[in-house]
Amino acid sequence: MLPVVAVLDQVVAAVRHGKAAVLVAPPGTGKTTLVPTALADGLDQRVLVAEPRRIAARAAAQRMAQLRGERVGESVGYSVRGDRKVGPRTRVEVVTTGLLVQRLLADPELPGVGAVMIDECHERHLDTDLATAFLIEAREALRPDLGLLAATATPDAKLLQATTITTDSPLFPIDVRWAPAGGRDIVEHVARTTRQAWRETEHDILVFVPGVKEIEGVRRSIPEIPTVPLHGRLPAAAQDQALTEGKTRRVIVATAVAESSLTVPGVRVVVDSGLARVPRIDLARGLGSLATVRVSRAGAAQRAGRAAREGPGVVYKCWSPADDERLPAHPEPEVRTAELTGFALALACWGSPGGRGLALPDAPPEAAMSVATRTLLALGAIGEDGRATERGRRIARVGAHPRLARALLDGAPIVGARNAAEVVAVLAEDSFATDDIAAVRRTTDRWRQEARLLYRMIENPVEKETSADRAAGIIAGLAYPERIARRRRDAYLMAGGTEADLAPGSPLQGHPWLAIAAADRPAGRVNARIRLAAAIDEDIAREAGAALLSTVDEATAAGVLRVERLGAIVLASRQVGAAPAELAARARRERLRKEGVPWTALRHRLDFLHRAIGVPWPDVSDEPLIEVMADGTDVHTALQARLPWPAAKDLDRLAPERLAVPSGSAVRLDYADPEGPVLAVKVQEMFGLERTPEVAGRPVLLHLLSPAGRPVAVTRDLASFWRTGYLQVRAELRGRYPRHPWPEDPSAATPTRRANPRK
Repeated sequence: MLPVVAVLDQVVAAVRHGKAAVLVAPPGTGKTTLVPTALADGLDQRVLVAEPRRIAARAAAQRMAQLRGERVGESVGYSVRGDRKVGPRTRVEVVTTGLLVQRLLADPELPGVGAVMIDECHERHLDTDLATAFLIEAREALRPDLGLLAATATPDAKLLQATTITTDSPLFPIDVRWAPAGGRDIVEHVARTTRQAWRETEHDILVFVPGVKEIEGVRRSIPEIPTVPLHGRLPAAAQDQALTEGKTRRVIVATAVAESSLTVPGVRVVVDSGLARVPRIDLARGLGSLATVRVSRAGAAQRAGRAAREGPGVVYKCWSPADDERLPAHPEPEVRTAELTGFALALACWGSPGGRGLALPDAPPEAAMSVATRTLLALGAIGEDGRATERGRRIARVGAHPRLARALLDGAPIVGARNAAEVVAVLAEDSFATDDIAAVRRTTDRWRQEARLLYRMIENPVEKETSADRAAGIIAGLAYPERIARRRRDAYLMAGGTEADLAPGSPLQGHPWLAIAAADRPAGRVNARIRLAAAIDEDIAREAGAALLSTVDEATAAGVLRVERLGAIVLASRQVGAAPAELAARARRERLRKEGVPWTALRHRLDFLHRAIGVPWPDVSDEPLIEVMADGTDVHTALQARLPWPAAKDLDRLAPERLAVPSGSAVRLDYADPEGPVLAVKVQEMFGLERTPEVAGRPVLLHLLSPAGRPVAVTRDLASFWRTGYLQVRAELRGRYPRHPWPEDPSAATPTRRANPRK
C-alpha cells in the first residue's frame, strides 16, 4: 500500500467545502495519482490537477486512467498546450500550471471546478507561483467554496497558511553509490558511470543530465547500450515511448523533466550527473541565457526517488559525499533569476501590477520587474497605470512570450499568417542546430504543432507570398527590435547599443544586417554571442524597427548635423547649417535623454565610488551629466569636470583600473556590475592569497577562471573557496588541464600565469 493511502481521508476532509491544505509527500508516495481521484470521489464538481510540465501532466493522467481501468479522456483526462483529452464524464483533469494561469485570467471563478491541486509546488516555477497566488485571491473574493491543495515533496512555509498533512517516506530503500567525476568531462563521466551501472545492476536505468545536448552526447558515447531520450521538446509519441516499459532492458537519458510527477516503469537505477540548467538574465543588455548549476539536495532526493518507486533502488551520484554536504538545500525560485516580462503581464492582466496585494511566495526583484514593465509599455501591453490594455490581454491570450506574441499579431498582416506563426514557433524553441532562423524552419519540424496553435490565435488570417528570409527577419525584428544589428568591423552593433559576434563558420557571416532573435553574453566575454538570427537588409531593419527610428539635429563644432538613427545605429547624417547655441544645446539634451549617456570605464568607476562612499564622489547618473554635455562636451570631459578636488587624486587608489594579483599580473577590474567590482582571474594566479582583494574597503567579486578562461566559481570569500569549493574545482579540472598546477593546499602554493613546461 502506498503511504499516501493512510492520509487520503484526512486530505479529502481538509480540502472539501472551500478549505485549503498542504500535503507534504516524498517521491513515490502516490500523491500525484491517488489524491486527485480521492478528491473527485468526494466532490460533485471537477478536480483540476496542475503539473509544472506537459510531460508530467500527460503521464499523470495516463497513470490515473490506467489505475481505474479506463482510457484517458473518460473519468480522467488532461489538457496541455496543443493537446486535450477530456470528455463529458471527466471528473479529474490534469493541466499544466501555465494553462491553469490562462484559465484563471480568462475566468477566475473556474466554473464547474470544485477543487484544485497544485502538484510539485517545491519546484517554484513562475507559473506555479502565479497560479497559487491567483487561486488564493480567487477563493477569498469569488469562490469561498473552492478547495485548494498544494502538494510538495518538501515542507515550505511560504506555500499556504493552511492545514499541513505529512506522509511517510517511500516504501523502498535506496543504495547510494558515489561516483565523483575526478576532472573528466561530465558527458564522458556520465557515460562511463552508466556503463558501470549497466554491468552492476539488472533493471532499467534513468540517467539525469542538464540538457538536450548532453542527452545526445551520452547516447552517442554508449552505442552498445539501448537508450531512449526523454525531454520536454520531444513529440508526445516519443515521450510515451520513454514512459512505457520496454520489452528489453534499456537506459532512459533525461533532463529534469523526469525529476518529479513521473514513474518511469521498470526503472530501479538512477545515474545523476548532479547538474541542472536554470534561466539567467543580463538585465542591463536584455540578454537571457541558461546556466548550468549544481542540483539542490531536494532535487537530488527527487531524482534518487525515481529508483525506489517499484522496489529497492540504486542511485549513482556523480559527485562525492563532501560535495553533497555543500549542495544548496533547495533550488532557487525561478522568480529570482528568470526574465519576467510574461510574469509581469500576467500580474497586470489579473489586476495586480507588480504583484501588489497578491500572496506571492517571493516578491519579484525590483530591477527585473522594472525591465519587464518598460518592455510591456513599449509593446503597448500595459498603460501608464501598469494595468493591462486590451492589446495586452490579446497578447497574453496567445500564450507565448509577450515579445513573440506581439510579433505574431503585428507581423501576420505583413508576412502572412502562416509565415508569422511558423517563424514565431521556431523562435520559441530553446535549442538550435544552426544560428540561421530560415534554415531551422527549413530543416526541422519540431515547431509545427506550436505553429498550428499560434495560427489559430490570429484574427482574420490572411496569407501572403513572402520569402523565408524576409519572414524570418520581419518577425525576429518585431519581437526584438533592439537586437536589429548592423555589421561594424568584425562584429554587429545592435540597436540597443551592445555589440555581438557570430560563431566562427556561421552561414550568416558577412551579411550587412541581422535581426537577432537569441543572444547571450557568456561570462568573461565583452560582446554578446549570437545564437539565432536572420539576414535582413536596411529596408527590413527600418520596417521592423520603426519604433526606434529617430531624426535629431545634433550640434557639432562645424554646425548642425541631422542624424537619422535606428536606436544606437547611425543610418545617415548630413550637415544642415550653423547651430544657434540654444538649439544645439536642446538637441543634444533630447538625444542624450533618449539614448542615455554612454557608460565608459571612468563613469563605472565613479558610479561605484558614489554608491560605496558617497560624498564627495559625485552622482554620475544621466541627468547631471546631460546638463554638462549640453554644450557639446563629450562624456569623458563631462566626467572629468565632475571629479571632486582634491579628492580626485585618490581615484586610482580607491577605484583602480587594474588590480595586482599574486601571480604578478595586473588584471582589469569590471565596475559595470551594480553589486560591485568584478575581478575575473585564473585560479592559479590567486594561489597563496588568503583574503579576498578589496576596493574602497569592499571585497571584490571574484570570477575564478579555468586555464581556458571559463568561470568555475564566483565568490567574495576567497578563504572559504580555498577550504571548500576549490576541492570540487580541482577534482573536475586537473584531469582536463594536467599541465597546470592543482596543489592540495592552494593558499600556500606559488601563484603562476603559465602552464608547466612539456616533458
